[in-house]
Amino acid sequence: MLKRLHAIAGGVALLLIILFWMSSFAVEVFGNSASIIVVKAAILWGMLALVPALAIAGASGMILGQGWKSRLVARKQRRMRIVAANGLTILLPSAFFLALRAGDPDGWFYAVQVLESAAGAVNVTLLGLNMRDGLALGRPAFR
Repeated sequence: MLKRLHAIAGGVALLLIILFWMSSFAVEVFGNSASIIVVKAAILWGMLALVPALAIAGASGMILGQGWKSRLVARKQRRMRIVAANGLTILLPSAFFLALRAGDPDGWFYAVQVLESAAGAVNVTLLGLNMRDGLALGRPAFR
């Protein structure tokens, strides 16, 4: 049951970050001012799902990884620390800033947008690697 919860929470988190990243990119390239405001507000509200999903994935992963002496488990745990720090120090504050400034984008808005995009890409990469390693851990060789 815990393995399934971990996989679902991690998958939801990864999909949400991808959705946020793609939506931001699409609206910045193809959208107008009103659509940028809507997307930035939606991303901020989406944090209400993303933050718990990441917390559940992290906590369940720590429980599942207790007592394992696997390099894959250690790598997953290191990556999750980076994902959490990245989210708390860059992505969450950026989401608030961008939602507040979406109606009047200026140089600061676009600078933070670039920072948020880069941080989001890092988290997508790290969570994708964790998913890959998690699937490897489920194979018979690691049981």
